[in-house]
Amino acid sequence: MRPTSEIAAGAQHRLRRIEGRHNPLVKQLRQAFSRAEPTEEGDCAIDGLRIIEEAIRSGLRFRAVFFRESAQDRAERLLPQVRAHVEALLLPDKLFDSVVPSESPQGVAALVRLKEFSLDDVLERLQVGPVIVLAGLQDPGNLGTILRSAEAFGSAGVVLGEGTVSPFNTKVIRASAGSVFRLPIVHGHGGSAPGKLEEVSEKLRARGIRLLATSSHKGTPLDQSDLKSAVAIFFGNEGAGLSREVMATIDEVIAIPHTTQVESLNAGVAASIVLYEAARQRK
Repeated sequence: MRPTSEIAAGAQHRLRRIEGRHNPLVKQLRQAFSRAEPTEEGDCAIDGLRIIEEAIRSGLRFRAVFFRESAQDRAERLLPQVRAHVEALLLPDKLFDSVVPSESPQGVAALVRLKEFSLDDVLERLQVGPVIVLAGLQDPGNLGTILRSAEAFGSAGVVLGEGTVSPFNTKVIRASAGSVFRLPIVHGHGGSAPGKLEEVSEKLRARGIRLLATSSHKGTPLDQSDLKSAVAIFFGNEGAGLSREVMATIDEVIAIPHTTQVESLNAGVAASIVLYEAARQRK
């Protein structure tokens, strides 16, 4: 094992100081953060020590790692875990802060390539658990929570319909605690668009998959619904729910029982409860 001093010296040697905001990699990082979309090269912006270590653990391909000058000691921890060919840039504090829009900055960010999946990739994993389909879900925290629960309790994958918040949103990535790096997600970026939800419903039904939606007030009680078989569970917009067009394709509405004092459940909570029940039934 190499001495700590040698590791530290090696990490510092890899750092390349950047002063200007017009550096191509700095511009790509700013664009990826501001648009919550991949760069033209297909890279996604992430920030925070734990999230970057989750990306490393998940085997993602790194384009570059960026360190705030006052936090360059983090290079000693991260760079030995990142392949030698990956660019390591040291930015002045003011420049870093202008590029990385974090509410709780930790002084490190990166450009990484997320894995791409198709609907067929998800359908090949039906033995793992239900497919989750999201229609118009707009809160980043809700999406991140659903992704985290989908990995924890078992899901074939998550399909993001039109109007749903981008999985590249930094708040989604943070709320998912790294699940976004590993779970099969089908979305409208990078050539993996799932199509309109009516088309998705047709494809799912053609594979013998039952289509379910949730309700707070009516439907088959959750513990009486068959979630062991091949099912896709639809969740809609936080306020409007699922559209009439999508509801017309649904085979069964399942109800999540709760006390009458609560009008409805948060979308992330509702999906987590359903995923837990599906996992319980499979066991």
